[in-house]
Amino acid sequence: MICPYRSGEDSGTTIEVRNLEFVYENGFRVFTNVNLTAGEKQFVSIVGPSGVGKSTLLRLIGGFLKPTSGEVYLEGRRILRPTPRVILVHQSIVTFPWMTALENVMLALKPKRMSKEEAREVARQALERVGLQGFEDLYPKEMSGGMRQRVAVARALAADPAVLLMDEPFAHLDELTAEGLRQDIYNILFSEDNPLRSVIMVSHNLTEVLELSDRIYVVNGSPATIVATVDVRMPRPRSPRNPEFDRYLDLLYGYLTRERR
Repeated sequence: MICPYRSGEDSGTTIEVRNLEFVYENGFRVFTNVNLTAGEKQFVSIVGPSGVGKSTLLRLIGGFLKPTSGEVYLEGRRILRPTPRVILVHQSIVTFPWMTALENVMLALKPKRMSKEEAREVARQALERVGLQGFEDLYPKEMSGGMRQRVAVARALAADPAVLLMDEPFAHLDELTAEGLRQDIYNILFSEDNPLRSVIMVSHNLTEVLELSDRIYVVNGSPATIVATVDVRMPRPRSPRNPEFDRYLDLLYGYLTRERR
């Protein structure tokens, strides 16, 4: 198998984006001079105005798109194409309706060439990790939106990635479901028995970003670049009722509403 990344200088971080630029074929420059990192057991979020290119940036980080210039490194190796070490959970809840929860998760294990029995056991453990023990035989139509999103996360984790990319993962859930799922997901992703090293999430919801993130990158401008880096130093669990929470919200809102140039 061809290695999807090649050696580069080890930065000591899980993901490093260096001087990234991206230009469409029509000449429109989307990004310029984007630099960011995600460290060990770090939850990183990317926020920005609608249409600034946040989802595109996430796909560039994962190797699903090729930057016009600049590099993305995973554990010190340059990403040249998609790799199973970086998994993307899409905005839409992608579960196949003709498959049970267990069968949906087992899809992620096909490249590993496991026996069917071994794959079933790994998938069952992944579902248990996201709180779906006992629901293995349900079909998507029998599950709530929150349960289907848990299946999608279980499928991603079953592939044993180093980095999880999440594109608006709670956007299609009602707020009560999303609020409960957010904290569960954080605890799942960074539990002691999970080898996952970093998470990078794109979201427009500043409340969920502050609840989850260790570091927040604000993308703004045209072409877009990183205009601010905010390290969130509030203890967990975080409450929106905390005055410190409001201070961070005001800070982020200020960066997002500055005039794009």
